[in-house]
Amino acid sequence: MLLGLEFADTTIAETAAHIAARPPDAPFGFVVTPNAEHLVRLAKDPALAAVYRRALLRVMDSRVVLGAATLLGLPKPGLVPGSDLTAELLTKHLQPDDRITVIGLWPKDLPLLRRRFPANPIAHHFPPLGFERDEEAFQRTIAFVEANPARYYIFACGMPRQELLGDRLSARGKLRGTALCVGSALEFLIGAQQRAPVRMQKVGLEWLFRLYREPRRLAKRYLVQSPPIFALLVRERLRRRGR
Repeated sequence: MLLGLEFADTTIAETAAHIAARPPDAPFGFVVTPNAEHLVRLAKDPALAAVYRRALLRVMDSRVVLGAATLLGLPKPGLVPGSDLTAELLTKHLQPDDRITVIGLWPKDLPLLRRRFPANPIAHHFPPLGFERDEEAFQRTIAFVEANPARYYIFACGMPRQELLGDRLSARGKLRGTALCVGSALEFLIGAQQRAPVRMQKVGLEWLFRLYREPRRLAKRYLVQSPPIFALLVRERLRRRGR
């Protein structure tokens, strides 16, 4: 348990194998991959935190959070970045003709995805930005997903949209299969975006690489919204000491 969430203490390979081993007729479930920004937002929004707790699986996306937790002597789950989990699942466990339903990938990048997985039927819907605040657009997205049942669903429309979508679909109980809420993971997998060099990833500097490449889009996320995670972790340490 870390910051109020029960994370799976697992590896990338184990998580992908676990998802792939779910029977095709297993009830729909969604996987969330919290990072520093997510955890800060969850601390401020109990309703959104409850969505994460209702997920089928919660895995830790952030090396920075794990590093800080280690320094503070807090429990640390295994590291399972959403981009790595998506690549592991789709490149090592996807079977021919397994259906994939994708929500949120830019339409211009869809041909790259189809070329990457030519044997797999892919359904794609690109909802408008902010669709989680537009009930009509949200319902259209739900209807599309339910009209295109799949073995795997990739929700790549950003937090909290993808998690709210997964939660609503789970509550409706009409689907089978597993959804990954993984943001930009598909763009990295198909080469639409360049990912940080492995060395930067391993030392927890992937965020710096992304900030350098997309400063206007990511500056607020990494420089304003994410840093409060350190205060939250310190508070968690003090709380545990005071037990």
